[in-house]
Amino acid sequence: MPNIKSAKKRMRSNAKKADVNTLVSSSMKTAIKKFEKEVKAGNKEEAGNCLNIALQRIDKAMGSGLVHKNKAARLKSRLIKSKNAME
Repeated sequence: MPNIKSAKKRMRSNAKKADVNTLVSSSMKTAIKKFEKEVKAGNKEEAGNCLNIALQRIDKAMGSGLVHKNKAARLKSRLIKSKNAME
């Protein structure tokens, strides 16, 4: 345990940031998995909705620095490619 006041505050703020980061990254992964499930099932309408949500979640993770911009671009490209392959 830290003794210095600023170190104690840093521990508290790091814990809060870790919770938010976990929430953002897990929601991104969940959205991607949900989209892939819809593609596999062949539901074009639902896959389109899930694609939009997944792209938003990827952008949010990239904006907060959880995902590198190149990884975000790669993920988005793969999702869009699989959506286009359905049609």
